[in-house]
Amino acid sequence: MSKTIFITGASRGFGKLWAEALLKRGDKVAASARNIAALDDLVATYGDNILPVQLDVNDRNAVNKAVAQVKEHFGSIDILINNAGYGVFGTVEETTEAQARAQMETNFFGLLWVTQAVLPVMRAQKSGHIIQVSSFLGLTTLPMLGLYNASKFAVEGLSETIASEVAHLGIKFTLIEPNGYATEWAGNSAVQTTSDIADYAPVRAAFAESGENPDGWGKPEATVDAILKVIDSENPPLRLLLGKVAYHGMNQVYTERLKDIQAWKDVSIAAHGH
Repeated sequence: MSKTIFITGASRGFGKLWAEALLKRGDKVAASARNIAALDDLVATYGDNILPVQLDVNDRNAVNKAVAQVKEHFGSIDILINNAGYGVFGTVEETTEAQARAQMETNFFGLLWVTQAVLPVMRAQKSGHIIQVSSFLGLTTLPMLGLYNASKFAVEGLSETIASEVAHLGIKFTLIEPNGYATEWAGNSAVQTTSDIADYAPVRAAFAESGENPDGWGKPEATVDAILKVIDSENPPLRLLLGKVAYHGMNQVYTERLKDIQAWKDVSIAAHGH
């Protein structure tokens, strides 16, 4: 049976790629973007199966209206894919207040507003699946991406909490945690800090060098099969890493964390007091 999927941030990158894959197999897709002209090619190909929705996820009232529009048009929302987001590149000290607030506004609060707006629809249906596009940088960190890391850590904590609150209502949650992919995320979609503190020059240089290895960037089209499997699964995972960098990196990170936990076990337990 076909599903109805609402995807935010669908004008390019993962959002558009996944929207087209879902439409191609016969699903119905409500695709939101700030500029819906970017969806004209999908509308021309798939007609009534796609509903373009002009939306800035930072506008909570607009989010509520968009969800109501999708529900009225298609009758249900089986899947939400919260994909809208971007990255701020630069050290934490060099990040301005406006850049920091805007990063959290879109990546965290925008995702929260869409999730809150869709939950009543799914509660009434007693079914649904919310897929949050997080990052492996919601589990570990890289320098030069401090505010992005923080926004995705917040998404992880928020989503895991909601998952525990709605599981008995038949609503499933999945956090998608990609490593870097060859999309516009690190290009035109990115925001760069404007300060240039000399003390951070070695950090900037090392970060730039790490991005020069093409093997470190995944192929976006390779994610399609993974997303379709998650959507079609009767028991989807709470978390799914995408890409070999994320997979191998997180294995190493958790191995080291467990070592630290065990090394300080006696101190931790004694600190309980009884």
